[in-house]
Amino acid sequence: MDSSRGFDYIRRNDRGTKPRTRGITEIRGPYYSVVGRNYLTDVLETMGEYVDSLKYAGGSFSLMPPARVRELNDLCHRHNVLVSTGGWIEYVLTQGRGAVGRYIEECKSLGFDIIEISAGFITIPTDDWLRLIERVQKAGLKAKPEVGIQFGAGGATAAAELAAEGVRDPAQAVAQAKRFLDAGAYMIMIESEGITENVEPWRTEIPARFINTLGTEKLMFEAADPAVFAWYVKNYGADVNLFVDHSQIVQLECLRSGIWGTKSLWGRVVKYTE
Repeated sequence: MDSSRGFDYIRRNDRGTKPRTRGITEIRGPYYSVVGRNYLTDVLETMGEYVDSLKYAGGSFSLMPPARVRELNDLCHRHNVLVSTGGWIEYVLTQGRGAVGRYIEECKSLGFDIIEISAGFITIPTDDWLRLIERVQKAGLKAKPEVGIQFGAGGATAAAELAAEGVRDPAQAVAQAKRFLDAGAYMIMIESEGITENVEPWRTEIPARFINTLGTEKLMFEAADPAVFAWYVKNYGADVNLFVDHSQIVQLECLRSGIWGTKSLWGRVVKYTE
């Protein structure tokens, strides 16, 4: 029984302890709403055991005083939560090679652990991605490439505009993700746009192709919508790695733990461990 939580006589799915290698939950930090020290303290003091990493979105940290960014990152570390930059590097890449090097070093100095490497709005050769992964790793940080099928993904673009942009071959995306993992990438973030976001019907065969080739342990799926993260848990179990909004951590953990859920999941999310 777990005396750190109430109602320890009630069975729950075993979620393991941090640092976890599966069933990882990353939450979004500042972007759609302000996330400051007081709010984040509330989140981590109540639900921090279930938060494995926090991701800034849209380069939001570049608008904040560095001391406040470092303060939030230090707070995360006190709760054994890793901190990710999100995919802002694709904007930094438009500023030239020198800016990329300075960006990586400044991120390290501010206490980031993970640099996400995305290219939703830009085109970059796979070999260049591999050089970026190496550069991030040499700086002592974790490289987390983001891979998807939708051109123009990552900025909450309207569905009609995304449809006009088109999609890439899923087989190419899977092969690219494999090369990144072979190069030592910490994990692959799977972009939701074109799969479960701004697309009808959902292209659920795409996550299956990634998982069938690469497994689940090194993949994380963007799922910042209750219907989407419920679908992932229903189809791939409580230990699928997911990215959600900070406001959704309680609802997701109720599903993972098997203590609550929607009609199709209530009482059905179980695990078997030795």
